[in-house]
Amino acid sequence: MTFTSKLSLAAASFIIITGATACSKSADVVEKSASAVSETVQPEVKTVSWDDVLAHPRRADEATRDKFRNPKETLKFFEVTAGKKVVEIAPGWYTNVIAPYIAANGGTYVAAIRPDGLGERSDARNAAFKEKYSDAEVYGNIEFGGFGKDNYEFTAPGTADVVLTFRNVHNWMGGEYAQEAFDAFYASLKPGGILGVVEHRLPESAEQNPRGRQGYVQVSYMKDLAAKAGFEFVASSEVNANPKDTADHPFNVWTLPPASFTGNERNPAPEGFDAAKYKNIGESDRATLKFRKPK
Repeated sequence: MTFTSKLSLAAASFIIITGATACSKSADVVEKSASAVSETVQPEVKTVSWDDVLAHPRRADEATRDKFRNPKETLKFFEVTAGKKVVEIAPGWYTNVIAPYIAANGGTYVAAIRPDGLGERSDARNAAFKEKYSDAEVYGNIEFGGFGKDNYEFTAPGTADVVLTFRNVHNWMGGEYAQEAFDAFYASLKPGGILGVVEHRLPESAEQNPRGRQGYVQVSYMKDLAAKAGFEFVASSEVNANPKDTADHPFNVWTLPPASFTGNERNPAPEGFDAAKYKNIGESDRATLKFRKPK
């Protein structure tokens, strides 16, 4: 073999080896690039906050009451957090806060509404409520259960993390089933579960109407209901307090906003009644109480 032939053969071998190495490196680069792209396009997991929910335009009308109802602070106090099963008794204003938050954060929202079959008007209200919150993308797949006197099958026993009720205790007193209601809440909760109660607060120095006719209820009365059901009292919060409210108005709690009742033919306003005075008080002074089912 001539020198020239040997040189050509060596050159060819170098090209083959170099090319193979380059291909291997290129493959490495491509693989690493693909890995980098894969890492950068991973879907971002977002946690929807209370602030996100409260600021949403769909709440524009309801948000005017936030300063009196303090939903963020109240729900955080009641330990409503991501992933929990939360039952709201007699839902309403709070549904548009709790349901979107729970739906976006991997939990379950249960609306304990009046049982069907109690009459056309009641059934129509139930149907309207279900239709209003039927958008699963916003509110999730809401579970519905019945709650009312002699009907407490709103969720399976021992499955709820949190049960909430807002300004309802006086109604159950009027229907003479307040204790049964608290007993049902206890049964529905997991051990360690939370019962959150917000109610118009009657001073301990006032006389408590056993049927709740004032719309106001003493804290001691509610603590007694909870204790008889088996709950432990955890804490109270003054987040919904209103020191301007003396709880002794002509039309009881309904004299104040949002009802702002001014009388009618059957129940006329007293002489000198000044509706503006009561409007300026704002919404009622409210007790905010947290109880726990023992573990």
